[in-house]
Amino acid sequence: MPFPGGLWWLLCCRQGFTLLRRDYGEADREADGEAEEEEEASFELRAQGDQGSLEVSLSQPTRSSSGSERSLLVAEEMRSLIVEKGPGPVEDDHDALVKGWLQREVRGGVKTPWIRPRKYWFVLTPDSLDYYSSNEKGARRLGSLVLTSLCSVLWPDKQTYKETGYWSVTVFGRKHCYRLYTEHLNEAVHWVCAVQKVIDSKAPVQTPTQLLMRDVEENCSSPEVLEQIYRCNPILRYTSSPLYAPLLPFPYGSLDQSAPGPRSYTTLRDEAVKLFNSLQQLESERDPVPLMQGVLQTCLDLPPLVDEIYCQLVKQTTEPPAPGGQGDLHYWQLLTCMSCTFLPSPPILGFLHFHLDRTESRFPASEMAKYACFIREALGKTKGRECVPSLEEILVLMRRQEMICTVHCPGAPACSVAISSHTTAEEVARELVSRLGLSQSPNLFALYEQSRRREQPVGSATLLADVLTKFENLAGEEREQDPPCRLCFKHYGFLDTDNVPRDSLEFALLFEQAHEMVLRGYVPTSEETLQTLAALRLQSLNSDFSTHAPFPRLEELFPPHVLHARLPAPRRRPPTKCRGARLRAGLLAGGLWGQALAKQRAERDQRLRGRLREEGASTMAAIVEKWKLLQGMGRPEAMAAYVALVREWPGFGSTLFDVDLRASPVGAGPQRLWLGIGAKAVSLYKPGEPEPLDSFCYGRISSFGASDSSTFRLSVEDRDLLFETSQVDEIAQLLNTYLASAGARQPPQPQESATSPPASDPAALPQGLCPTAGPWQHRPSVGSFHS
Repeated sequence: MPFPGGLWWLLCCRQGFTLLRRDYGEADREADGEAEEEEEASFELRAQGDQGSLEVSLSQPTRSSSGSERSLLVAEEMRSLIVEKGPGPVEDDHDALVKGWLQREVRGGVKTPWIRPRKYWFVLTPDSLDYYSSNEKGARRLGSLVLTSLCSVLWPDKQTYKETGYWSVTVFGRKHCYRLYTEHLNEAVHWVCAVQKVIDSKAPVQTPTQLLMRDVEENCSSPEVLEQIYRCNPILRYTSSPLYAPLLPFPYGSLDQSAPGPRSYTTLRDEAVKLFNSLQQLESERDPVPLMQGVLQTCLDLPPLVDEIYCQLVKQTTEPPAPGGQGDLHYWQLLTCMSCTFLPSPPILGFLHFHLDRTESRFPASEMAKYACFIREALGKTKGRECVPSLEEILVLMRRQEMICTVHCPGAPACSVAISSHTTAEEVARELVSRLGLSQSPNLFALYEQSRRREQPVGSATLLADVLTKFENLAGEEREQDPPCRLCFKHYGFLDTDNVPRDSLEFALLFEQAHEMVLRGYVPTSEETLQTLAALRLQSLNSDFSTHAPFPRLEELFPPHVLHARLPAPRRRPPTKCRGARLRAGLLAGGLWGQALAKQRAERDQRLRGRLREEGASTMAAIVEKWKLLQGMGRPEAMAAYVALVREWPGFGSTLFDVDLRASPVGAGPQRLWLGIGAKAVSLYKPGEPEPLDSFCYGRISSFGASDSSTFRLSVEDRDLLFETSQVDEIAQLLNTYLASAGARQPPQPQESATSPPASDPAALPQGLCPTAGPWQHRPSVGSFHS
């Protein structure tokens, strides 16, 4: 039932008086409460260089509303941080740096056009930001925000000005946040600069944990003093109660930039407290692996929390109630995963090493001592990870074991390689080169990431543990019918394809990669030759023709694009120019006419699929007839004949990339080409044509580089060629590889806003391996060739 008009008027008036009373009547009382709360707050921070004794005997921080339970240290810290101000006149404050009228946002207030924020008189001093009811003599101080080195201030932004009509200045303190507003931009900028200058002038503050870490380091040679420090300071020991403040100092205020991915975070201080609660859950978790991975992911997203988690884990593994119990071992297992993923800062690293030594001396031959030894060795190898450990890796680290990585080799059985969290792709490639007997080969090899959509080389410095984590993440995103991602060992660059022995494993790898090039359409030849190649492939797989021999699918023998090219191209309707005709077409598309069009498209697609099956059947019949003619040919001979046919194309041995060449004439669109990177030259091919449009030996190339994330530049003598491609990093890596393999050097070119890629020393490169150091992540780079 609707309210009568009088009742609506009464409700609106009541709401308006409530807002006015809250904004004007309760503002002073609210400010008084904030000031008292600020003074009663327990400051766990202390500035460096404070005078007086430095006795640190702190209990675990707890929340308590009783004033009698507060420590005397709180009042001392408040006196050192807050300058006492009497009720004297505001204008007589000689410590004021900046003062003026500003409008403060009322907590919980509603911004409406008929209620304006109330103005206060703000005074910035070398120690705090205070505000008063007025600028007259005897004005009462309503609030004070203590400024330390951990405070922060945000610059005014245009979005707030568009929404409210005011320029905002936000100052973050430990307990409170002041959001101030002014109508003038220059005034807001003046306040921001002044507040930031005061913050920068403050000495760094330290938490009790940091002070105690310093005491432990100074007294590490005195066991009696150390035991007294641990006994008198529970903050260094295990606790079952929650943590209400982080162990290390963090800047106040919200995060300006959110972490990558779907995760959302609050302030660093809040996240540190949340992580400690997560650590305490580990003690009772039956399956701690997902929780461990979540903690590691948070540390990866928020790097400042790495040291905090190390300190929390050291705290929880110091004098636990049940040493060696399930909960204690879960802490050590997470500490093991942390040591294989992140490297702490030098002060935390030194404190961690002391904790490991202390644990080994107090519990020799225990599980904790074994974890401590493993962690010490891992810290000497950890350099940082791109991804957090996978679930499988966490399970392996919990048992202090190595992972088994499966690497597929075309034409050979898959190889199982034992790896750790620190194993690089170069180390695995080196082991496979030695295991497969490829040490004497002049060609280059590398590991590749293979999926249904893409294949790309793995940089030699890339950690394989990160690659396996990516595979695990992609496995949850892809559909069931998609093949899983895998690692493959293949040729990376061909320096000599003529002298590869036919009875060697390398020739089998060469044969498999030649077949991949054929299926991808990178070998321009006649359809008759493609059918002969398919017959040779069948002969190498199944030997002589037999009706009982397994037949691979046609797309595994013959390039699919050749069959699709035989189908008629779909007819396109000319665009409708008349507005009325477009409107009628739109109305018809949503009714019966639209259903008829959908039915016609389905029938046309069915006819095309039937036509494709017919073309495939006729092509398979022709391949089988050619297969029958190969009666008596052995597998090595079939492979040799296959490679010989492919080698007739001049571009064999080059790696082809699909690029779009930017045309020089004005108004001309880009031209789709193949960019072939070979051992001796760089060639340009028109797709499907055997002869190159142009070829440049390395002596003609003056420089190369990535202009941006999708543009590759190649400077040939007096002209620059620009290519649009999604494989900028791969092209630059391969060129750099051939340059290093040829023994040339790469002095940097003097160009603006360009950075030279790292020059590789050919003598220091492992023979037979891909010498790339990893992909260049979308940065401007330039290299040069000198013959």
